[in-house]
Amino acid sequence: MNMKQMMAAALLVGCALAEQPAYAQQPQLQRTDIVKGDLSIPGHEAVQVRVDLEPGAVSIKHKHPGEEIAYVLDGVIEYQLEGKEPMTIKAGQALFIPDGVAHVAKNVGDGKASELATYVVRKVSELVQPDE
Repeated sequence: MNMKQMMAAALLVGCALAEQPAYAQQPQLQRTDIVKGDLSIPGHEAVQVRVDLEPGAVSIKHKHPGEEIAYVLDGVIEYQLEGKEPMTIKAGQALFIPDGVAHVAKNVGDGKASELATYVVRKVSELVQPDE
């Protein structure tokens, strides 16, 4: 590999790492993309993601560019939506999170917790947007 090829490879790796969303930096929280597709509403898409939280894991405070429906698959997750009292959601229960509402999710159970997150959102660069 010559010097130009090495520099190009390093640049590509650096760009890929720089574009990793903020949620990727949370080792106790894993997001697995399931499906993504355009909606009939111009500029909008539906996204479905499985989120697995290790015991005690807490998400960053964040929001989304649209609505989220969180369905708890396993365990017990506490959701703190901005301006609301914390809500504890168990496996088999769901929660609606309105457009742009900042929130935090925390695994408050004894074992791993998982949710199926379905988003109806505007197409933007980041699905998970950190909230200050």
